[in-house]
Amino acid sequence: MHPLITHLCCSSLCQALFEEVVHQNVTDKQWIANDPWVTYRAFSVPRYVSSLAGTIGFALRKADIPGLGAFLTRINPHSPNSDPFVKELWETLFGCSLSGGLGQTLVTYNVYKAVYAIAYTIKDMLVNFTTPLKEWMNFDENGDTPASYDIINWHVTVQGTAEFVTVGHFVPSQGSDGQFHIDMDRVVWGGGNRHKVPVSVCSSPCPPGTRKAVQKGSPVCCFDCLPCAKGEISNKTGDFEGSLECVRCPERFWSSSDHTVCVPLQLDFLSYGDTMGIILSIVSTVGAALTAATFATFLCYRHTPLVRANNSEVSFMLLLSLKLCFLCALTFIGQPAAWSCKLRHTLFGISFVLCISCLLSRTMVVLVAFHSTLPGENLMRYVGPAQQRVLICVLWLTLAPPRPTERDSMDKRGPKIILECAMGSVVAFSLVLGYIGLLACLCLLLAFMARKLPDNFNEAKLITFSMLIFCAVWVAFVPAYISSPGKYTVAVEIFAILASSYGLLLCIFAPKCYIILLRPEKNSKKHLMAR
Repeated sequence: MHPLITHLCCSSLCQALFEEVVHQNVTDKQWIANDPWVTYRAFSVPRYVSSLAGTIGFALRKADIPGLGAFLTRINPHSPNSDPFVKELWETLFGCSLSGGLGQTLVTYNVYKAVYAIAYTIKDMLVNFTTPLKEWMNFDENGDTPASYDIINWHVTVQGTAEFVTVGHFVPSQGSDGQFHIDMDRVVWGGGNRHKVPVSVCSSPCPPGTRKAVQKGSPVCCFDCLPCAKGEISNKTGDFEGSLECVRCPERFWSSSDHTVCVPLQLDFLSYGDTMGIILSIVSTVGAALTAATFATFLCYRHTPLVRANNSEVSFMLLLSLKLCFLCALTFIGQPAAWSCKLRHTLFGISFVLCISCLLSRTMVVLVAFHSTLPGENLMRYVGPAQQRVLICVLWLTLAPPRPTERDSMDKRGPKIILECAMGSVVAFSLVLGYIGLLACLCLLLAFMARKLPDNFNEAKLITFSMLIFCAVWVAFVPAYISSPGKYTVAVEIFAILASSYGLLLCIFAPKCYIILLRPEKNSKKHLMAR
């Protein structure tokens, strides 16, 4: 803050004030002077200059009148008929003291113009004219002439005195209110600063995003700028009025980081454009491609002993259900819609029930293989539970289907709207997970019972290991799902689907593909019957 002081007084009355200014050692103020004292020499001495340096003000305009100098050199101040003005001129030019002061020198040019005005009026009755100094003159309806001023600035000389420098002027112009000219490069401001223009304000204008808080007991121009609260904005463009109150953003909008505009609330869901969404989509697509490649391999070698010994029909059904497991993960990515919410949960339930049912059937095939029972006779008996799962899904979609919903949430960046799929019926969803868990536990138990059968006919060890991975993934899924915020709950669910699907694919089919493609000598009836 650099206060400006506008002081209007005559030169003789300013003395007491400036004496106190010097006594208080006030040196950082910008003085604005009026005509009587802006060119008063008595204040230009070193005693006052330290406080008044940089003073700027208006003075009656001066000009070099043609012929005046030659006329003055021919007159004598001691002549009985001389004008008192001549004495003042001599005192100014020669530094002597005869009498009077310098006051009339500042009005000489105005007298000069007045004489010209009278002369022109008497001669031609003109009210508009231009002086020989190219200054336009006129009279308004009241008979007054427009004012013209010099802009005087106090510069400090090497001797420590003040020099009155004209840095601009205001002159009347025809057809306008006047022309104001000032050379800012020549101006010296209060305190002797040439570069920084002083600002006379108590408080700077409040920027957008803040509001004014009036300081108790201070003038109205003194205030604090407080930032708007979360969810509120102020978009004033920095005028001195500012905003007394911040405006609350409407529903479904929130304030920007600088609290200047209201922006729509962020929609939070796992999209295909997110880094996590891209990674999960790639992993899901790769898993579906590996499953398709395994299916093609088994189809090409379906007549070989290894494929036939493991019941090729059940293997194909298991591969199809695994492919559905990988593909159902893609339905969890993207903005939830009515169709995607229904599809993702039903496809998830049916594909995993079908997958575990096929593994259960394969385990039973191994158990009954040594009791002269053909695998095909019991296939539908063990795959049949999937029909019950389909019935549960149909009732779920009919009575209380999953649907898209919105949920408000708050984090360190502000509120956001979480788009998710509501279960519709918690009971139905619990039945789905419970049914899958029951089949997985039953499959694990039967595979453990078949662990002592001959190795070449026995998949129980592989199925046991795959079921252990499956159960571990879904047991860890529950706490991770509950504790994950926003779109990360969907990411956790997708991760559980993909992890368990990869576990089943690699544990069950990777060893067989290795033998079929890289160790064909073991893919023979003799090798299978060796033990």
